[in-house]
Amino acid sequence: MSLFASISVPLAASPVAKPFLPWAEKGTPEAACKNTDPSISCRLVWNVSKNTDFTQFWATWLDKPLTTLLWIIVTFVVALIVKNIAHRMITKVTLRMAEGTMSEKVRERSRTVFEGSPALLNRRRAQRAQTLGSVLRSIASIIIMGTAAFSILGSLGLNLAPILASASVIGVAVGFGAQNIVKDFLAGLFMLLEDQYGVGDVIDVGSAKGTVEAVTLRVTRMRDVDGTVWYVPNGEIKKVGNESQNWGRAVLDIPVDINEDTEKVKEILQTTADELVADSPWSDIVLEQPSVWGVQALAGDAVVIRVVLKTVPGRQGDIARELRERVKRAFDEAGVTVATPAP
Repeated sequence: MSLFASISVPLAASPVAKPFLPWAEKGTPEAACKNTDPSISCRLVWNVSKNTDFTQFWATWLDKPLTTLLWIIVTFVVALIVKNIAHRMITKVTLRMAEGTMSEKVRERSRTVFEGSPALLNRRRAQRAQTLGSVLRSIASIIIMGTAAFSILGSLGLNLAPILASASVIGVAVGFGAQNIVKDFLAGLFMLLEDQYGVGDVIDVGSAKGTVEAVTLRVTRMRDVDGTVWYVPNGEIKKVGNESQNWGRAVLDIPVDINEDTEKVKEILQTTADELVADSPWSDIVLEQPSVWGVQALAGDAVVIRVVLKTVPGRQGDIARELRERVKRAFDEAGVTVATPAP
């Protein structure tokens, strides 16, 4: 045996890696969290701290409350984002819908003469868009935030079945007790969606007739020719006649003596109406050439001849009054006798 072989040299001890954190301990997140399937937050706490006591404290007292709080915050933020997106989409859609049903050709022709200014037409569109947008945004907010609220309540461990049952009972009771209000709101909503009438229109709802001043989901406010303001619930409107949508027509029934030459009278009426259309500002109001339809009725000692003019919406009354004055002067010059038709 050689001398070198008999000398034993002690091996140097391998260096032990020091933990990054002085309090770091060995173990697993399952053992530290005391759960075979620990939550993400508990795993994260263990991976960061490597401390069994702190991890157990987190798992016992802080894990569920803070996780629930984080879930509530995330749910609320997502609901707000979705609600904001829905509101933007609703605003764009309602603004497009508020353009109305008037054709572009008629709109451009009547833009400067509709009630004397485009301001009223813009006001109608703005109010319609505002009302529709407000309702749809409210509905969207209730649905989105209600869903978020039920999700939050579910995450808190509440039993939602009794709450839903109570809400259903309350909804049925309110529906029976306020069915007229619900009917008014639904009628107003469909009226706005279909653009049946708006601010500035002259409408006839049977019980009242006048110019619309305001439209809400529950009631329509209108003022008649005497200045009386009428408030008509939308649910009570069974039918409505709109005299201001798209175009109007002035219809004049002119009674003359039964012995007058009808061809001569028709020629006078046609000439007078053509002269009216040629004059400003009436030329901007009349959309088509006037037409004499002929004998409308034979009433006692009178012959009723009808003449019509197609006008921009809401101006047929002005045209009719001006034409009557001109027809009276033309008849006086031609010696035509105006008769009183038999009742």
